[in-house]
Amino acid sequence: MTNKNDKIRILEVPSELGAGTRGASLGIGAIKVAALNAGNKYFSKYTSTIIPNENELLFEDSPTQYANYIDGIVKVYNYVSHYVSEEVTYNKRFPIVLAGDHSTAGATITGIKKSNPNKRLGVIWIDAHADLHTPYTTPSGNVHGMPLAVCLGIDNIEHQRNDIPKEIAEHWHRLKHMGDVYPKIEANDLVFIALRDTEEEEDFLTNRLGIRNFAVDEVREKGTTQIVKEVLSYLHNCDMIYISFDVDSMDCHLVSKGTGTPVPHGLSEEEATDLVCGLVADPKTCCLEVTEVNPTLDDKCNTMAETAFRVLDRATNIVKNR
Repeated sequence: MTNKNDKIRILEVPSELGAGTRGASLGIGAIKVAALNAGNKYFSKYTSTIIPNENELLFEDSPTQYANYIDGIVKVYNYVSHYVSEEVTYNKRFPIVLAGDHSTAGATITGIKKSNPNKRLGVIWIDAHADLHTPYTTPSGNVHGMPLAVCLGIDNIEHQRNDIPKEIAEHWHRLKHMGDVYPKIEANDLVFIALRDTEEEEDFLTNRLGIRNFAVDEVREKGTTQIVKEVLSYLHNCDMIYISFDVDSMDCHLVSKGTGTPVPHGLSEEEATDLVCGLVADPKTCCLEVTEVNPTLDDKCNTMAETAFRVLDRATNIVKNR
């Protein structure tokens, strides 16, 4: 009899090159501490693979303005996309990606798509932020604000504010075309949940591309069960679904500020849990990512990691028993 735990592989991605504040690479360890303190043997039940990172670059100034450390991020994209592709396609496992900062979510999507180029991939982005900036529009240069632009293959020249050098343009081109799939997703196969902290350049793209956002107020009004139904109905033409759960989708006052860019008026733990669990129950869902826990910023000891672990544990049990 096949062990149900074997269908799941934990991929640890401790990269934090894309973040604006340091400490996201420690988020995975903080989640493990949360599991230990809860007396939960999660990390002995499931096999983990630690994916290489380039965090040593952080001890030097980034040579690339408007896309900080993008040279290293290109390498990390190659690492992550390779491992994700192996698990989804060849090993037929469900990868659960525990990531430092959100920039590498673009690599997760790349890994799914490069081995399934003819399948439509739906993306459910549970996040306070749209992550639709590009080197041409970014106000910060932090690449964790760019993964969806990578996957949609867009530059947003219409709202260009930065004159980027050739080196950045070349690295940006590599990210967009990595896996020999361009674009990696279509805008009508993307859904936001809890989006509420965006810039004008991102709002332009969201409106122009018609990307659906299930706002927090809508979640409260309709209830999580109905939102899950509507999200899956919206993506019904997709062959595969990937869920990216950024912990800043949760309310920083209700939960914790233990994330790089905390935002109020977000989801509660119960709402986030119900949404993630409802969505992973769908058989089309092939991958879940949990990202942006930063214990160095937590104003309530290790509360963000503890919360993220509870969501993770419940969602994993659902996947295991599908």
